Amino acid sequence: MRILTGILAISLAGQALAQEAKSKLEVSAAHDTSLTKGVDLYLRYFAVCHGKDGKGGGPAAAALKATPTDLTGLAQSKGGKFPVGAVRQLLGGGSSTPAHGSEEMPIWGPVFRAMNPNQSIAKLRVDNLVRYLESIQAK
Repeated sequence: MRILTGILAISLAGQALAQEAKSKLEVSAAHDTSLTKGVDLYLRYFAVCHGKDGKGGGPAAAALKATPTDLTGLAQSKGGKFPVGAVRQLLGGGSSTPAHGSEEMPIWGPVFRAMNPNQSIAKLRVDNLVRYLESIQAK
């Protein structure tokens, strides 16, 4: 129940952020289950905590117990190589390691599968998010 409440709060906050970003990017409605582009998924579900720039300063960050991770430094923290497999596993729900974040952070694989029972669509969403996160790494 706690995770579901957190997901709802993040979704609502994500909607507000998406409205702000709408002038720059075409963003689908929150109930749109066809959303698959990495940048759109990021803006909808991640930017509320991690910020539009991925550095951890989203509008909901101050309300969280743990500071959101700076997602632009994932490669730098791994010697300059983006950890594709680890990020995919963490986003998809295949890991229970503390690196995933606090209990406040949803595991997105099950959320994406709930949006559309087609497993290949859920996998596509996770893969596109991974590619987007790789694209925003600090140089």
